Amino acid sequence: MSGTARRRGIAHLAAAVAAALLALPSGPARADEGGISFWLPGIFGSLAAAPLQPGFSLTSIYYHTTVTAGGGVARAREIGAGRLPVTVAANVEASLTGKADLAIVIPSYTFASPVLGGQATIGLMTVTGRNATSIDAFLNATALVGPFAISGSRFYGIGEADTGVGDLYPQFTLRWNAGVHNTMAYVTGDIPVGSYDPRSIANLGIGHGAIDGGFGYTYFNPATGHEFSAVAGLTYNFENPDTQYRNGVDFHLDWGASQFVTRQLQLGLVGYLYQQLSCDSGAGDRVGCFESRVMSVGAQIGYVVPMGEIQGYLNLKAYREFEAEHRPEGWNVWLTLALTPAAAPPPATAPGRRLALK
Repeated sequence: MSGTARRRGIAHLAAAVAAALLALPSGPARADEGGISFWLPGIFGSLAAAPLQPGFSLTSIYYHTTVTAGGGVARAREIGAGRLPVTVAANVEASLTGKADLAIVIPSYTFASPVLGGQATIGLMTVTGRNATSIDAFLNATALVGPFAISGSRFYGIGEADTGVGDLYPQFTLRWNAGVHNTMAYVTGDIPVGSYDPRSIANLGIGHGAIDGGFGYTYFNPATGHEFSAVAGLTYNFENPDTQYRNGVDFHLDWGASQFVTRQLQLGLVGYLYQQLSCDSGAGDRVGCFESRVMSVGAQIGYVVPMGEIQGYLNLKAYREFEAEHRPEGWNVWLTLALTPAAAPPPATAPGRRLALK
């Protein structure tokens, strides 16, 4: 397989990964307010910083996630009640389950003319789908009133779901290419117009604005088919006006490594790290600092589909989470279809030109 053919396939392969910047809930027990962070780990992957084909592109993603969490909280408080001291000791054992099925559509446009020496792309991501969350809790409490002890227990179950549209996510990227090395800078944000209820444990919108930016790198060698990509960024969250709650600053790192086994078939690994760097704050913060973290690794398979004047790319990747702290962990699956302009074939030398060169 020639280097030109490989790069032509990569330009369309990258469209599915590099164009998608997302911020969606995967469950309601993260440290961020209501369990919803702006950044959805795993949105970037292989070939994130590789050049794209100029023109309009359309990326569609089906995303599914299932997460669970459990834990206990013990609290004791002594209050005065007349002359008798009252001590209440309560133990709460809770478990949480969250599921989301989302359809993500990302129209984008890549400019042919260089911007700051690089390739510029603008896009807007929209989201529709369903997010469902349930919490089961068992409360066991003992009250000491003077010399007397009163005990009791109770089970609580809460289940809610939100079906509708999410927020809008504008995005802008710049890419630079130097042989096998590719770099990228991006900025994206949240326009909070999606379905959101501050009283609900399941939402598609996050209820507040956010801005996120970062840098990415892709190594790709057309001769060997080896590829590695990594994208790191920071999220700054604005205060939620409905709850007076501000999420802390988040750091995220998405990576992918793959091998082109044929001109069209790609196999590899993917992963991510998500770490909250600063505490939540605001008048509505009732949980304190409560910084969160999660890691994940998974596998991917991609296939480039020539479609005449349109190039198709189908990608399937799956992640398994671990090392979660102050948030649930589980697994998620991404099925991506990207449609981009087909790369122009190399120009043929006209007979008249060949004669003129003799």
